[in-house]
Amino acid sequence: MTASLAALCFGMPALAETGYPLKLQNCGIELSFDKAPESAVTVGQATTEILYTLGLGDRVAGTSVWFTEVLPEFRELNEGIGRLADNDPSFESVVAKRPGIVTVQYEWHVGPQGIVATREQFADLGIPAYVLPADCIGKDNTAGSDGTRLEPYTMAGIYLGIEELATIFNITDKGTEVVADLKAREAAAVAAAKALDLKEASAVFWFSSAEMDIDPYVAGNGGAPAWMMASLGLKNVVESPEEWPVVSWETIARANPDVIVIARMDRRRFEADDHEKKLEFLKSDPVVSQMEAVKNGRIVIIDAHAMDPSIRNIAALEELAAALPAFGLK
Repeated sequence: MTASLAALCFGMPALAETGYPLKLQNCGIELSFDKAPESAVTVGQATTEILYTLGLGDRVAGTSVWFTEVLPEFRELNEGIGRLADNDPSFESVVAKRPGIVTVQYEWHVGPQGIVATREQFADLGIPAYVLPADCIGKDNTAGSDGTRLEPYTMAGIYLGIEELATIFNITDKGTEVVADLKAREAAAVAAAKALDLKEASAVFWFSSAEMDIDPYVAGNGGAPAWMMASLGLKNVVESPEEWPVVSWETIARANPDVIVIARMDRRRFEADDHEKKLEFLKSDPVVSQMEAVKNGRIVIIDAHAMDPSIRNIAALEELAAALPAFGLK
């Protein structure tokens, strides 16, 4: 008895099957798959964690570009998978794994001017390179290494990436399940914040600073933090359309945000990468320490990678929404 016939006989829904050959448009390039890839190499932590979430860890032959520790639920799985590089892998190291697909977080790694390779270089070897749509939907990646967002970020690009990767690997139902769960969590966090009826509350997201006491890298109105603030009814005091502009502390202090969100990360490229150092600075600097958010302890610490487009955006949204009720904002 076939699986589909058995499903009919016993009243169970048949699993959705991907029709091959599969063709799809991905960030301006058509990709084609004759079958589900037997292996993958990831260039970007966001794509690694999506594949793990979809239950595809056994297909991952190598990972690269890590921003922080893997999600706790995948720690044991990840320890058994080879890491090609903490940062940028070489083209040769990726190809040596003979992957059926390369999944990519950012076009600046694998794209028209990719520092790892172009997508055409992989295609010449018969390896499709799939870029998360979150990095190209409403975004111009020809301007600077980080590109420029032409439209505000939303989770739509991440949800599409999950669904398309699930389709590529012939596990469409799992993709639908994962997206439904994330959307439900998103809606619950938004509803919780909406119940607070915030009308004038504001916030700033501080990622890091090149030096402890100079102008910080903060979230503008283009990226994931801006989406979080808008979703929860918080006004971003930084008006720049850039994702991560440099803004003076004097300007931020004048805006006097009600909430300060700081990034916690493993990276130690700058002194301010250490969130404990960030907290020390906020409480000791003669200008910054006078902000209402600092004096009243309205500071939220979230994972740095959750400030990049990824499935972690939902957990960060939940953390921020959960912290708001105790702040007494209006």
